[in-house]
Amino acid sequence: MIRKAKSTDIMDIMKIIKETIIEMHSYGNTQWDEDYPQEKDFLDDIQKGDLYVCEREGSLVGFTCINKIEPAEYTGLPWSTKEPAMIVHRMAVAPRHRRSGIGTELMKFANEFALKNNVRYLKTDTYSINAKMNALFVKCGYKWIGEMSFRGKEKPFYCYEKVLNIAE
Repeated sequence: MIRKAKSTDIMDIMKIIKETIIEMHSYGNTQWDEDYPQEKDFLDDIQKGDLYVCEREGSLVGFTCINKIEPAEYTGLPWSTKEPAMIVHRMAVAPRHRRSGIGTELMKFANEFALKNNVRYLKTDTYSINAKMNALFVKCGYKWIGEMSFRGKEKPFYCYEKVLNIAE
């Protein structure tokens, strides 16, 4: 089940973040670290109503932020349309729950959420060496559109888009 996050979810969210950072760093992915994302980022997402969590059997197992806030770095990239977009940010699935369809479920939720809000265009990005997220975006029908420098990281971030069909 996917629902809006509440402030009482923050401990579970930060536990997933800590586990995810350890795993990312184990294969050289420094996309997330002690500086980003922080608890305040998620509390801000919750306050704005932009953070959604996925639960399985009463446990929080994943989350994503969906809003219309585009990073300034998206400017100048060859997006296929100029129409308003929903942006998928800060998505993670608890490592012990990976490979069970939760990431795909969260991405499908983003599609449905966008369409419910009369938006048929989604954008997202991830660190170029984040093989798991890059593969998930492609699996979910996103098209690679370019790369950007972001957050002072040494490698580029890959940017993706998806134009939704009304029937999706």
